[in-house]
Amino acid sequence: MVKKFWNVLQNIQFGLKHSNEVNIHKELDRLRKERIIQNEKNLAAHGFKVYSQNEEDGIIQEIFHRIGVTNKTFVEFGIGTGLENNTLALLFKDWKGLWIDASKQSVATVKKNFEKIIENKQLKVVESFITRDNINELISSNISDKTIDLISVDIDGNDYHILDAIICVKPRVIVIEYNAKFAPPIMYCMGYNETHTWDGSDHFGVSLKYLEVNLAKKGYKLVGCNLVGCNAFFVQEQLINDKFQEEFTAEYHFEPARYYLGIFSSGHPASYRTLINKL
Repeated sequence: MVKKFWNVLQNIQFGLKHSNEVNIHKELDRLRKERIIQNEKNLAAHGFKVYSQNEEDGIIQEIFHRIGVTNKTFVEFGIGTGLENNTLALLFKDWKGLWIDASKQSVATVKKNFEKIIENKQLKVVESFITRDNINELISSNISDKTIDLISVDIDGNDYHILDAIICVKPRVIVIEYNAKFAPPIMYCMGYNETHTWDGSDHFGVSLKYLEVNLAKKGYKLVGCNLVGCNAFFVQEQLINDKFQEEFTAEYHFEPARYYLGIFSSGHPASYRTLINKL
């Protein structure tokens, strides 16, 4: 009787999870269609997930489809255990780059499971708590190129302050988390705190409008956000031409926080063995 009850309970839980994912995908499809009707150049309509947390993989792919690549080099910090971030899928396309994370356990896991990829120098992995004072040394000691194709920033706090401090490389594309609670035209940026760790509250990061205004001073245009409302995408101004949706403002591209839409899979769960066999 107990076993039968447990099986029924598991079936109910599976049914609820499946139903929830179906609803999430329906809503994402609706939003994509809505965006493409508004403007065929809208990036959010191209989003999909391979190894990214949400739809970032598809948006990144579309950006480089439009502007092309140079050296296929990336830098990403805030990479977790390596199986869910914005640059893992790029390794399947012969990119190379640098991952940085403050978690000793996460970095140890990555180094163990990505050993072959690290040995062939396609990927470098560094354990470090990132600050404004050390970020340039962390990058420059591992990346020799002055221009790189992509930088991805997600450290739940000092994101803009760290990005602002970087002078050793010039990325063509920037992906950076924004705090969607602070909708345009709110200018918000968390005060720099070298020892900050996210406490789960709204005290983190930077508003989209703040990013738009301040990255424009560095020569970047806001070209879109993902539908879940957590990552913004910026491209060097000279690469824009007529390839992206105008206008390049936070008011135009802002996507509100739809974190409930981020709970979806891209198929079977990710496995380190896939990476070892493929790369």
